[in-house]
Amino acid sequence: MFPVLPVYNCFLRACVKMQSTVHVGQCLDLMDHRMVGKNEATYSELLKLAVFQQNLSSVHEIWTDFVKNYSPSVLSLRKFIWSYARLGDLKSACISLQKMVALAVGAAGGKLPSLELDIPIPSSTEFYRNNFSFEDNEHSSDELYRKKLVTCDDDIGQFSVNGMKCGDESGPLTFQNNCRSSFVMKVLRWSFNDVIHACAFTRDCGLAEQLMQQMLDLGLQPSCHTFDGFVRSVVSERGFSDGMKILKIMQQRKLKPYDSTLAAVSISCSKALELDLAEALLEQISACPYPHPFNAFLKACDTMDQPERAMRMLVKMKQLKVLPNVNTYEHLYSLFGNVNAPYEEGNRLSQADAGKRIRMIEMDMAKHGIQHSNLSMTNLLKALGAEGMTKELLQYLSVAENLFYYNNTYLGTPVYNTVLHFLVESKEIHMAIELFNNMKHSGFFPDAATFEMMVDCCSVMECLKSAFALLSMMVRTGFCPQILTYTSLVKIVLRSEGFDDALNLLDQASSEGIQLDVVIMNTILLKACEKGRVDVIEFVIERMNREKIQPDPSTCHSVFSAYVNLGYHSTAMEALQVLSMRMLSKEEDASPDLTEYVENFVLAEDPGADLRILEFFKCSEESLSFALFNLRWSAMLGYSLCSSPNQSPWAMRLANSYDANRSS
Repeated sequence: MFPVLPVYNCFLRACVKMQSTVHVGQCLDLMDHRMVGKNEATYSELLKLAVFQQNLSSVHEIWTDFVKNYSPSVLSLRKFIWSYARLGDLKSACISLQKMVALAVGAAGGKLPSLELDIPIPSSTEFYRNNFSFEDNEHSSDELYRKKLVTCDDDIGQFSVNGMKCGDESGPLTFQNNCRSSFVMKVLRWSFNDVIHACAFTRDCGLAEQLMQQMLDLGLQPSCHTFDGFVRSVVSERGFSDGMKILKIMQQRKLKPYDSTLAAVSISCSKALELDLAEALLEQISACPYPHPFNAFLKACDTMDQPERAMRMLVKMKQLKVLPNVNTYEHLYSLFGNVNAPYEEGNRLSQADAGKRIRMIEMDMAKHGIQHSNLSMTNLLKALGAEGMTKELLQYLSVAENLFYYNNTYLGTPVYNTVLHFLVESKEIHMAIELFNNMKHSGFFPDAATFEMMVDCCSVMECLKSAFALLSMMVRTGFCPQILTYTSLVKIVLRSEGFDDALNLLDQASSEGIQLDVVIMNTILLKACEKGRVDVIEFVIERMNREKIQPDPSTCHSVFSAYVNLGYHSTAMEALQVLSMRMLSKEEDASPDLTEYVENFVLAEDPGADLRILEFFKCSEESLSFALFNLRWSAMLGYSLCSSPNQSPWAMRLANSYDANRSS
């Protein structure tokens, strides 16, 4: 007596569960040999195996074989839709969903509408012709989540898309109220959910919108799971703003978002540097199996230089028992690895504190069994270098070399460049040269950044010959000199007060298509200020204006100090005003932004004006604060402001002098 088909299906299910393709093949061969055939349960198990193997062609083959023997039912279509969605074949999933809707309406005792029901493009709405947007409400979604308001008391049955009501008012199809109808509707909703979630992975926001509209047309009310996939697909393309609007709709419908939904919107907020919203959303998460939303927040805190926020979120991670990964530690080294940098130089106290922090982070890494990545090691080395801990910097480089060697991992030139940069910056010239030679002997090929740092090293040594030798090596290796290379050469020629040579280097860089920047200009201005060369300063300032290079605080300091040192105080104030106005405006003439800054900050008479200017400093816009304070204080001293920086007598004199020098 031979086993019947259900027995074979049971064995096949066990083979699939074990993910053993060999046993599955043997089972299928035996089934063919015994001629027991296949039923829907057999095809279901084969679909599971195909999805596990990420084999889309197998799913299509299973479908072809299935329709030869069976007429698709709602349940069988559900399994094929799930398979297509998991493997990212949205076209096939939508075709199957079309068939499923037709079967579901008939099975539930309803009637198809007179117009053809089209998935995913319904024929009864213009929803897809416009961009997705929600109707504005009295309170913004940002306010709701910052204040963490409770849900509304009203029963909201629809939401508005571009002014069109969708939901209860859209005239959904009617179904008989019986158990069979209820079950069919559940299966239908599950399949819509599968495809909407697949849209999130494929970043197809438009299709997700279409499917959501089709659900409403069919009278299928979106669940929390539906909105989870919908939010993911929307924020991936439209950003956090639309995601927050969807969260508000869920709140109005009395649907509690999944933790994964909140995490998806929080990640989008973090990418947009909306830290208040991101933090409020993360605070509402009750469980999170992965650290990605927290890592995104830590990265944003690092960008905005707000380590105190990061500390609060680390506490939240520990409360939720979220295990960190290597990306977490990459951000931690960048956030907490240094103490005084970038605003102060390291001292013994800050260096001791930085060393303690780094050891604590390393201990936590070891506790979780996480090895250094290239980026985590680079950030650690940057932290040591920023604090001026040269000895520890070289020690950790040696540790990194051994660690990556035994792990059979490539350390990479960027790691050496990080150490080289800080050695040159701290003027440890012999150590820098030794490291450069060790790189070459160890088989690490210098890149453009390596050569630029070594040319800068030559500027510290005041050795033009070595700089040209490195330039020759750089060109032979296939790298062209960049603006940093020319900046280092300018430093070298200025050691001997070669201002003409420095200006010639500017011309040469421009002739090679290299965009001049404020750093190379400030290099010349600083030396000219030290030597009292006002003629050079005025020539460079006008060239910056012609090249549309915005000045920065260093530019203002050099120009202002040069005039003050020579006793030209009125000229110094006029120059400071012009340069500060150019810092505020990117245009050659007065811009609306400049006028707004002057009215709201410079000439403001309210006592809170200074505090508002300081807010720019807190937002890492130091140059903006610097320029506004310069203009505000000069106005307090009684100096009048020009309507445009180029209309100043000083600016016009520089322009005329520049033209005369160029023509001579």
